Amino acid sequence: MILLMGYQRCSTCQKAKRFLEMNNVQFKTRDIVAEKLTEEELRKLYEMSNVSLQSFWNTSGGVYRQMRIKDTIHSMSEEDQIKLLASNGMLVKRPILMVNDQVTVGFKEATYLDMIRQA
Repeated sequence: MILLMGYQRCSTCQKAKRFLEMNNVQFKTRDIVAEKLTEEELRKLYEMSNVSLQSFWNTSGGVYRQMRIKDTIHSMSEEDQIKLLASNGMLVKRPILMVNDQVTVGFKEATYLDMIRQA
């Protein structure tokens, strides 16, 4: 199964979606702002991703800046970070692509190609 998680108004998510469509990939989508990721889902995605939890933060987003998370994130436990990420889909970096048991955060064509070729 291939799942693209993002936000419909996110230009990078739109690019990722177009890329998958142009490569004739069948996939499902999930708007993580309208349908927030649960703590359990975030934990699982993090474990499957092989990247740091820091990679899941939308550090360029307005909500991240308004909440001044940059000032407190380093003193937060992983569990507290996951809880905060689950509280607001705008805090989560996007898009997130899940292909079977692999997860990547952000959009890089080469990474997407590698993942869909293995699907």
